[in-house]
Amino acid sequence: MTAVASRPVPTEPTTRPPGSTWHTVSPLLVAALAAGGAYAVHRLFIGTPLGQAIDTAALRGGDFDHPRVSEVLTRTLDATRLASLALVCVLAAAFGAIRRRLDLALASVFVVVAANLITQQLKANLDRPLLDDFPAPNSWPSGHATAAASVAFVLVLVFPRALRGMVGLVGAGYVAIVAVATVWAEWHRPSDVIAALLIVLACGALAVFAVRLRRTGPYRAIHLPNRVVIVALWVGGLLATAAGVFGMASVALSERALPDLVSERFAFLTGTAGIVAATAATFIVWVRLTAAEPADRPAPLQGGTE
Repeated sequence: MTAVASRPVPTEPTTRPPGSTWHTVSPLLVAALAAGGAYAVHRLFIGTPLGQAIDTAALRGGDFDHPRVSEVLTRTLDATRLASLALVCVLAAAFGAIRRRLDLALASVFVVVAANLITQQLKANLDRPLLDDFPAPNSWPSGHATAAASVAFVLVLVFPRALRGMVGLVGAGYVAIVAVATVWAEWHRPSDVIAALLIVLACGALAVFAVRLRRTGPYRAIHLPNRVVIVALWVGGLLATAAGVFGMASVALSERALPDLVSERFAFLTGTAGIVAATAATFIVWVRLTAAEPADRPAPLQGGTE
């Protein structure tokens, strides 16, 4: 009887899948767009009289007292302390190391250190021209928002891929509350916190680029739970964007043509809508970047085994 030799079955693809190069380098485009967005926010809301007027109106409108809202905002700000955030970051890095993902642990450290260092340097070295008759030192960008967003980003990064969307949704809610609370407390204007979100996203995208360079296997599809979270963030972000655009147009009209058309409370709510929209947008991008992760090794060919 003649033995029939079995045909060798390839277990790995000989080439990377179409689009994988773009998948690797796309975080660089995200980083560039986020940095450009932060620059545009500064030019519009710090460098123009109308931008400053809209921004300051939102700041002044936060001066109100509602017991339950004030309690939530105060507790959130109190929880956003450097020691607490540093502990969370250490735990996140340790969790990445426990999962044998040293790349994610190092990326987490980079995101936190780079984002907060950039924010503090910008705040210390940028001037705020007096264009709106409201003298105040430069507060752009927000350190509180940077700290909160960087911690939320690293938690998304180190958790298992299937859970990153849900962690991102919770993180987005926390960051939005912190950001709104800083405006309510009259510590920051909306542009300060929106710029902080963009700075953290830029640093996070650079970290993801480094991770993807190291992990060169085919990238995997985003899990269904993560897609559901992205859709939820899209819906909330679009609603907030519509409210923010309408509100900003109304505040601008009030500042330049029809005085007292809207109240400062309305301006604060407009700033809140803008913050929510920016938070949703940054977390949509972040969840997509982290959930579409390359595989540990090249995937088997379809139909390669029986």
